Amino acid sequence: MTVVSTSDRQPPAESATPVNPSPAALASLRARAVATLVELSPVAVELGEIFAAAGFELSLVGGPVRDAFLGVASADLDFATSARPEQTERLLDAWADATWDIGREFGTIGAARRVGGVNLVVEVTTYRTDAYDGETRKPEVAFGDSLEGDLSRRDFTVNSMAVRLPSLEFVDPFDGIGDLARRVLRTPVTPEQSFDDDPLRMMRAARFAAQLGFGVEAGTRAAIEAMAGRIAIVSAERVRDEITKLLLTPRPRPGLELLVETGLAEHVLPELPALRLEIDEHHRHKDVYEHSITVLEQAIDRETGPDGPVPGPDLVLRLAALLHDVGKPATRRFEPGGGVSFHHHE
Repeated sequence: MTVVSTSDRQPPAESATPVNPSPAALASLRARAVATLVELSPVAVELGEIFAAAGFELSLVGGPVRDAFLGVASADLDFATSARPEQTERLLDAWADATWDIGREFGTIGAARRVGGVNLVVEVTTYRTDAYDGETRKPEVAFGDSLEGDLSRRDFTVNSMAVRLPSLEFVDPFDGIGDLARRVLRTPVTPEQSFDDDPLRMMRAARFAAQLGFGVEAGTRAAIEAMAGRIAIVSAERVRDEITKLLLTPRPRPGLELLVETGLAEHVLPELPALRLEIDEHHRHKDVYEHSITVLEQAIDRETGPDGPVPGPDLVLRLAALLHDVGKPATRRFEPGGGVSFHHHE
């Protein structure tokens, strides 16, 4: 793959970490990406050739590119294009088994095609340059003309990489591959701008911290702490969906800890930080917060996958484990003689 690194918007001034990934680490990431993209390339390149023949750009973007560097192939592919939605729909109609309108006003057309026994789902979105009014996370959508400009509006640098098609040219305007090697989440523009535009990105930071096992860059974390209250403009349904995705990851702890430590949980899951009861000098009671996360981890360990006696991931089981002691803060009582009780906390 040819590597290109250009940008028409500046990334945050503070670096993710003073330690740069070694050449060997970057070479390993690229090798895994190439191997994974080779699996995807017949379909991706075919689509790229179709769009190029019609005079349009097409690039694989976002999660599938990130996952390719992690050695994971995806059956759901996201593309960005210079074509307008009606042009995209016409091209996909001739290629796919089925197409549908995901959100034409946002430039997105979906399609599915059976390839090698696998039902491959693609979403193709026109380049966008979004504008926000500050009162809602829903943008005023304007279609753009450049891939780099489109990548600048994404949530984190590791999701702001692309592969141009059909040439398989790698585009990385914000050093996403470096952050991937560092295993850190950082916004492509300043975190204050990013989270002001779309506060749900703060919830995504927690979800990706759990899903990918990545840390959060210091400036990005500080912005979450300062802007946590802005999550109030996001609909309860979207917040719920992010909490659900977080809890269904193999290791939810890092994401839950990020929510609590940044103060974001006070706004979206207040029951969790309320469990952080102080441990006094006599250790009269356990840390209920830590205990609850441990019980969640124990419940996850007992899940046996989709076909076993304890099918998983099981959202109800995980919620029950995490929140089984939420009544304790309201019922805590210090007893004569130094004891502590939580009568009727159930």
